Amino acid sequence: MDFTHFDENGNAIMVDVSSKDTTQRSAIAYGEIYVGKKILEKIENHQMKKGDVLSVARIAGIMAVKKTSEIIPLCHPLLLSKITVDFNINHEKEVIETYCKVTCLGKTGVEMEALHGVSATLLTVYDMSKAVSKEMEIKNIHLVSKSGGKSGDFKWQEK
Repeated sequence: MDFTHFDENGNAIMVDVSSKDTTQRSAIAYGEIYVGKKILEKIENHQMKKGDVLSVARIAGIMAVKKTSEIIPLCHPLLLSKITVDFNINHEKEVIETYCKVTCLGKTGVEMEALHGVSATLLTVYDMSKAVSKEMEIKNIHLVSKSGGKSGDFKWQEK
């Protein structure tokens, strides 16, 4: 088995993507945070002391996507085309669901960028809400889909 992130001496290296084709790449990641009824109501009614939680969390997610190569070792810096962070509030489960979509025209995929964006978004919701309650849970972070590149398309299958 060939490990692409190590040289012949076992040293970590960044993969050489110079010979790969430039293609349209996209990835969507998902995650959720259980916040409970009290926090959910405060967020929806813009009553959180730190401000508009979802707007700030969206910006945090976008910023995280742009900084992925600075945080995750061996990720390539990418010229990103578009980043979106969207929310769905699930009142029944008392969770905020988050989707991060990233696209670029490049030689390597954007899965890590989308996952990093979701993670930072959810951590920001936690940070801005923890004064009300620390009983929150971040969970189910995963890649929903990806397209482009040599490995082809991927679509998450519920387990």
